[in-house]
Amino acid sequence: MDSVRLVVRQCINTLSSSKDSEQAVQALQTVKKYLDKESNELPPSDKDIFAKFHYTRLLQALIRSLHADWVQTLTPRQHRELWDGLFLSGPPDQAFLVMLDSVTSISPSTSLDRLLDVLDSFMQSGRIGDLLWSACQRSTPTSSLQMQDTLLSRLVALPDLLANHLQHHTRPNFYPQRYYPLLARELFAALEKTCEALRGQTDCSVSFLAQLLGKVCTQGHSEEIFRVLAPSLLTSTQSDFVWQRVCWRLMESVPDRWMEAVISGLVLAVDEPTALSRLMGNVILKNKKAQFVLTHKLLLLQYKHQTPVLRSLLGYLAQDSLRRPFLIQAMKDLCSTWSSSSVVRHTPFEQQLYISKALLISLGSLTEAELKELRHELLQCMLAGVQCHLDSNLVQVRRLGMVVAECLSSKLDPQGTQLKFEYEKDADSEELVSLLRPSSASAPPPPSSSEAAGAIEGEPRMADSQPVASQSSDSDLDSDDDLVPFDMSKDEELVTSPAPRYLRDCVEALTSSEDPKRVEAALHAVEGLVRKHPMTTREVSVELMKVLLHLEDQFNSDGFSFWRQRGMVALTVVDAIPVTAYVTAEFYALNYSLRQRLDMLEVLALSAQELSEPTAASDKRPTESAVTESKMTGGPQDGPQHWKWIVEQRIANKTKRFSKGADRTNRAAAAAPNRFAPLAGYFFFPLLRNYDRPQVTFDLLGSDHLVLGRLVHTLGILMYLAVHAPVAAQMGRALLDFIWTVRHHADAVVRQGVHFAACAVLLSVPTDCLLSELGEELLEARAWLKGAAEVDPDATCRSLALQALVLLEQRLTKGLQPPEPPAQAL
Repeated sequence: MDSVRLVVRQCINTLSSSKDSEQAVQALQTVKKYLDKESNELPPSDKDIFAKFHYTRLLQALIRSLHADWVQTLTPRQHRELWDGLFLSGPPDQAFLVMLDSVTSISPSTSLDRLLDVLDSFMQSGRIGDLLWSACQRSTPTSSLQMQDTLLSRLVALPDLLANHLQHHTRPNFYPQRYYPLLARELFAALEKTCEALRGQTDCSVSFLAQLLGKVCTQGHSEEIFRVLAPSLLTSTQSDFVWQRVCWRLMESVPDRWMEAVISGLVLAVDEPTALSRLMGNVILKNKKAQFVLTHKLLLLQYKHQTPVLRSLLGYLAQDSLRRPFLIQAMKDLCSTWSSSSVVRHTPFEQQLYISKALLISLGSLTEAELKELRHELLQCMLAGVQCHLDSNLVQVRRLGMVVAECLSSKLDPQGTQLKFEYEKDADSEELVSLLRPSSASAPPPPSSSEAAGAIEGEPRMADSQPVASQSSDSDLDSDDDLVPFDMSKDEELVTSPAPRYLRDCVEALTSSEDPKRVEAALHAVEGLVRKHPMTTREVSVELMKVLLHLEDQFNSDGFSFWRQRGMVALTVVDAIPVTAYVTAEFYALNYSLRQRLDMLEVLALSAQELSEPTAASDKRPTESAVTESKMTGGPQDGPQHWKWIVEQRIANKTKRFSKGADRTNRAAAAAPNRFAPLAGYFFFPLLRNYDRPQVTFDLLGSDHLVLGRLVHTLGILMYLAVHAPVAAQMGRALLDFIWTVRHHADAVVRQGVHFAACAVLLSVPTDCLLSELGEELLEARAWLKGAAEVDPDATCRSLALQALVLLEQRLTKGLQPPEPPAQAL
């Protein structure tokens, strides 16, 4: 031992003080002999002592001598064999740590470039694989736990360490996109050597490899690792039991704190249950963290994965008899979650869709015996869950509950009465129905073709062949395909009841008539008569509004809802103040259904929208229909100005022009007053009068959250249409006070309306009024919108909150800017 120490000390002194290149080369050749495993010139004990106690010190001395003169005189071959060879032929763990520590401490220079070349050669020559293999050999003297942790950290974080030091001068081989696939290949090479050693009856350990895999996946590089590692492992484990045992032990040896990242990365990389079973084995039986990740976190908490991932995961649980209890337990958890009213209210739709997919896949993987055992529990889940989903205000949530309930019903009782709902099919619903069919990996073996043919309706296959033929021949004789149908495209429906000509006749027909044709004709005529005779309308407006509001579709008339709504909108537009006062007062009255209250809100919104639009009465130019009518009938309008305009139009149509100046005939529409501005208060403030007073049949802040959501949305529309109105500032303050009380409502539709109303306030209220009258409210709203844009479970709410936040920041920035100085006169 002393002789080795003396040789190393003499070599280090020569390298640090000598200026003669021959002496330095001779010293390097002397210490190089300690790394030559094939040479018998030195005893093996001296080689082991050198590698264990003196190798790191020698490498550090070599790095310190990079600036010496003798280094510059070395030939390329001497550089490659002596200087580089000392780094590439010794213990790989020590060489790796010395090089990496030196690279991160040397400033940019020629010495750093030389050291980076050696590190690159170390990586590309397979020395990292040798490092990992040395950690797998139990006969190798184990280092301290601190050194293993240091080596593990350096291997995982090498791209980050080099990028932090080299900045923009990082080499491509040190990028994560190249380094981690290389690390995966070296990891597979170490596992391959481990399998060969086990076949040769040599003990090995994969503990270090498991820790390396876990830490790399935890730091977010599982995709790069498993993109290379998973295909190689699948090929090797397909027919080799030793490889399977090594993979199972690798998964079982991953520490608990890193197990989730490894399991998630492997499930995402392998989309086939059989392959996943070969790689993971029964790790779910031996590791509680793996059990939690596979049966709870990937199914109930995370919802970003695609459908093939769910099929692979649940198929893995269904493949083995020892793992099927976990499949049943996972399905029970999915059922309880899907049927929970709290989950339906407080989780985003994407997560509910993900849970529904997992539920149907697991249900399709159950056998008949398991279904029979769980039938009562699944039935209770179906009844409770479909009720919770149908109570939701979101259409997609209700449709989701219908689809899942139909699938559960068809699976639980295929021969009995099944649930059937009417809903509009979309891609999600079709995918959910297809998930009920089990995949080939988890489905029970299908019956043979002869058994399947004989099992249809319990009758022989040939029994009904002849009757079918006879039926088809009889049907051919009675076929009417040769008959030519009549052309009924120009047929008109006979009108048996004439349209009323007076509003009083409409009121009488709608209230007392039992003739469906007369009622339908009266309903169709209401809008036109109201707009044609405004003076008469003002006499019966409230009475007619009351009749239309309470009118029911007793005869199932076509377009009943449309014409009823158009009549009420026309009444509100023509006689706004008394009709609006009546509607807003009746909104909080007793003995109205939710449908009628929703109709009131919709009528108010449509009427306000029509009143806010510019009218066409200011345009005095005759239309084409008026011109055609005047030419055919003549009349008092036949004057020189009218015919002059017709002649100008004809000349303009016949003339070809290569360029046009300003079009005098198509001037901009004349400005018209906003008819809704003076009426905005009549529409808006009465709706805020009694919202916090629950009634026997109407609890706005309680169970009737659908009406609450529509009310908030309607108030936002009224606020937006009242832009530039004198009462806009008062409306904005009242609306902010109202939405502040319901901003954290459990129902997503209400929160969507709240964020929409906030956007309407920011768009309609002038900036100076916002800052002067609503300054404190805006600061509180700013913090609330930031939180909603980040943590609200509904995607639409997050989007609306973000839009409102952007509007608020723009208004604040605009209001705090100093006014521009007036232009100086020349």
